[in-house]
Amino acid sequence: QLQLVESGGGLAQAGDSLRLSCAASGRTATNYIMGWFLQAPGKEREFVVGIGRSGVATKYADSVKGRFRIFRDNTKNTIYLQMNSLQPEDTAVYYCGARDDYVIDENGPWGYWGQGTQVTVSS
Repeated sequence: QLQLVESGGGLAQAGDSLRLSCAASGRTATNYIMGWFLQAPGKEREFVVGIGRSGVATKYADSVKGRFRIFRDNTKNTIYLQMNSLQPEDTAVYYCGARDDYVIDENGPWGYWGQGTQVTVSS
């Protein structure tokens, strides 16, 4: 079964950058659509960005367009989230997710999740 492990979160100030990593194991990550989600305290998990199996097609939430970028390195079985121009509103636990269809969308069968990594952005 696919297993996902996130890393790279931490404390940042407004305007800083962070790079999150999601290492996949158990199965080849190229068999899955992958993406990043966030969950703020007391709120539902929400979609940030997804990436196709080939690493070409992407879909971003409006809130992060122009600031965050997803990419994948299939030789390392890993995806990344480059987070630039961080804002306090970005504070959340960030989760790596995967689905085994071909739809890059916030809805649908995201069936695999990592443990999450905390990102905290101060003013």
